[in-house]
Amino acid sequence: MQGAALVAIVASIGNLLQGWDNATIAGAVLYIKKEFKLESEPTIEGLIVAMSLIGATIITTFSGAVSDWVGRRPMLIISSVLYFLSGLVMLWSPNVYVLLLARLIDGFGIGLAVTLVPVYISETAPSEIRGLLNTLPQFSGSGGMFLSYCMVFGMSLMDNPHWRVMLGVLSIPSLLYFALTVFFLPESPRWLVSKGRMVEAKRVLQRLRGREDVSGELALLVEGLGVGGETSIEEYIIGPANELADDQGAIADKEHITLYGPEEGLSWVARPVKGQSSLALVSRHGSMQKQQSVLLMDPVVTLFGSVHEKLPEMGSMQSTLFPNFGSMFSVADQQHKTEQWDEESLQQEGDGYASDAGGGDSDDNLHSPLLSRQTTGMEVKDIAPRHGSGMSMRRNSSLLQNGGEAVSSMGIGGGWQLAWKWSERKDADGKKEGGFKRIYLHQEGVPGSRKGSLVSLPGVEIPEDSEFVQAAALVSQPALFSKELMDKHAVGPAMVHPSEAAAKGPKWADLFEPGVKHALLVGVGIQILQQFAGINGVLYYTPQILEQAGVEVLLANIGIGAASASILISALTTLLMLPSIGVAMRLMDISGRRFLLLSTIPVLIASLVVLVVANLVDMGTVVHAVLSTVSVVVYFCCFVMGFGPIPNILCAEIFPTRVRGVCIAICALTFWFGDIIVTYTLPVLLNMIGLAGVFGIYAVVCTLALVFVFLKVPETKGMPLEVITEFFAVGAKQAALD
Repeated sequence: MQGAALVAIVASIGNLLQGWDNATIAGAVLYIKKEFKLESEPTIEGLIVAMSLIGATIITTFSGAVSDWVGRRPMLIISSVLYFLSGLVMLWSPNVYVLLLARLIDGFGIGLAVTLVPVYISETAPSEIRGLLNTLPQFSGSGGMFLSYCMVFGMSLMDNPHWRVMLGVLSIPSLLYFALTVFFLPESPRWLVSKGRMVEAKRVLQRLRGREDVSGELALLVEGLGVGGETSIEEYIIGPANELADDQGAIADKEHITLYGPEEGLSWVARPVKGQSSLALVSRHGSMQKQQSVLLMDPVVTLFGSVHEKLPEMGSMQSTLFPNFGSMFSVADQQHKTEQWDEESLQQEGDGYASDAGGGDSDDNLHSPLLSRQTTGMEVKDIAPRHGSGMSMRRNSSLLQNGGEAVSSMGIGGGWQLAWKWSERKDADGKKEGGFKRIYLHQEGVPGSRKGSLVSLPGVEIPEDSEFVQAAALVSQPALFSKELMDKHAVGPAMVHPSEAAAKGPKWADLFEPGVKHALLVGVGIQILQQFAGINGVLYYTPQILEQAGVEVLLANIGIGAASASILISALTTLLMLPSIGVAMRLMDISGRRFLLLSTIPVLIASLVVLVVANLVDMGTVVHAVLSTVSVVVYFCCFVMGFGPIPNILCAEIFPTRVRGVCIAICALTFWFGDIIVTYTLPVLLNMIGLAGVFGIYAVVCTLALVFVFLKVPETKGMPLEVITEFFAVGAKQAALD
């Protein structure tokens, strides 16, 4: 995972430059006001700060669709160039109008970085550490703010501080960002797959993961090309074929799926459990009761929560209950590495989709075909590594049993398995009809409760001391499966090449798919609440807020002026943010996004209430200064642990690949519009209702945000992006039924 971590660090430099700019303008505006005599014109002062936000909003309007067209990497390169140009123009700026132009160009660079860096990291990071890596932009932004505040503080001690130099220094780190984006960053593998560039995507994945066999994840990325479709939830009992009773009324033997473990002769069987509603199958261990007690609880939240309730301790690539679960879908005999081969040409030669498949989570370098030639009359092109390894695999362990279904599977991270099944049945007229389905499997239960939870299933008898697992399954149509081709060639599952699917591009109609609409509601809602909780307004004007709160009293004895003192306090505040973000990075993939939000937002409310009280009650100058400073520090530290990074992380996770860029742009536009309103109105609000009124409004918004997160925001830790979008599709349909 070292490759993915280095790539994420480099990409997050764009956010470091944003943080640098935020802090620089917050300090420099103190001196800009004096030079251009803006003390009596708070509107112009607010416009100088807000112009970069206007630029970010303008560029964001196009960034999503353009990044889906040309790729994520070129947009990050353009961002670095815009940062560099804006720094040069700010260094020159002879008047307010040129300064406003420079701030607009700067906003273009900020908009591209803030919108696309989380998307880029989400698309390159392994699901197990995606939360940690996607918290890096927040860490980089705060680190940039700290470094910038230190520079501004040093310059503020000079007799005649040069605000143009403060702003122009931005060009230096932007040059480093440009060099790294050009010569180090690869293109997003998900974007490459969406364009049918499979060989490039495989090479990038091999570099990011540090291993040759990336076929499992590559196949997952292909499955992510689909939007919408009918997705159902099924439940399986998986165990040794000879241990599950054959005469169970609730188990359809003819629909069982045969799986094979890494040891020769060891076979496993997955049998669907019938007779329960799809949502109840996943949610029956208390989650439905929990939802019924909270009438407004979103079914999506319940669905995600029920899966996490059943997980063994997160962070493990394989199951603790069933050590072989991560590799049991692989074939029996181990295969040696095969020579490099061209997926694209092989895919275009036949009807099947080619991939050098293998157990993605296994260290055994196992290879298995996605679909194998069977003896049932299906003429599906062999999809296996060369040198006859496919024949030897099928000789040792057939992937089909009489009356069963052909299946192949591989690990895709986070304890999830990807499988396909092909079943051939006769309809009422005696005509053969086939069903080709993709399955995402995940083990349920924990060691202490596996027996009780299975025994409770109707019609299921489990032998004592048997080795088995429960598995929840998301079943849907494969992304590249074509019913039109099936009508023309009735020889088995027909699939199109990814490049043909990519040629269709993003469809605006996809935005109205139930799952996508539901995800947009969550993404847009949390972005609105984040902005109107007031963080960016507080950040931009921290020096002035603290100066008005009287922090110069704390440093007056040292001989530091009011402006320098407020900048120094801001630098110390951002320094304290860094360990807080470090804690958030550690917990993001362990405790989860939802837990961090529900834990930190109440602290935000409490700190804002203290600020309100401190500004309403006369407590003496020193006490007032201490309370204000401590409250602002606590607010910042808790914000960067939860409400700061998580909205962008969630928005980069919950949309399908084909429409991710467009949906991210919609969420980012919401972000920037809110940012503009808050930043532009803060000076006016401070003059009208004072600090107490401003922070009182923020406290009310944070309270609303707490309710929204509890009812609407699901837990996405450790789940592959493609599985998350499937869950949204299922949950949205359940919500529509309710």
